[in-house]
Amino acid sequence: MPGVEVTCTLESPLELFARVAEHRPDIVLIDTDSPSRDVLEQLAAVSSGAPRPVVVFSDDAEQCTIRAALRVGVSAYVVEGVSPARLEPVMRVAIERFEADQALLAELSDAKSQLADRKVIERAKGLIMKQRGVSEEEAFRSLRNLAMEKNLKLGEVARQVISIASLLG
Repeated sequence: MPGVEVTCTLESPLELFARVAEHRPDIVLIDTDSPSRDVLEQLAAVSSGAPRPVVVFSDDAEQCTIRAALRVGVSAYVVEGVSPARLEPVMRVAIERFEADQALLAELSDAKSQLADRKVIERAKGLIMKQRGVSEEEAFRSLRNLAMEKNLKLGEVARQVISIASLLG
């Protein structure tokens, strides 16, 4: 297929993570009768350490196998092979799905971080209010001003305030 270059082929699934980390391919294609436990473990490692779109071509149409493959980060699971004419669209779909999943994961991570920061900021405000006898608004303003002075995020300043307060008892 034009524009596609095979960087390597593997004899053992145990090489998968190392080869993906080494070659950093745009997409990983796996052709197997049925994804073994070793393949799934290696794909899980790839998903967490060096995420890439992954397409699995397999003869195994079992729902539990497909579900397990998707759970470890497979972007597309194609049963009973694919014709050369369909390979490019399958790869494009896998890449688009991968990018959409990565965007959702980034959003989720950002939302969790913001929620954690809010909790920490509330706790730091409470400590400042108690220590200085000021209103919630004044405590927040103090945190915000310190964050701007130190060129740090508000959540980081709040964590520092909590750390110092726990140190001082």
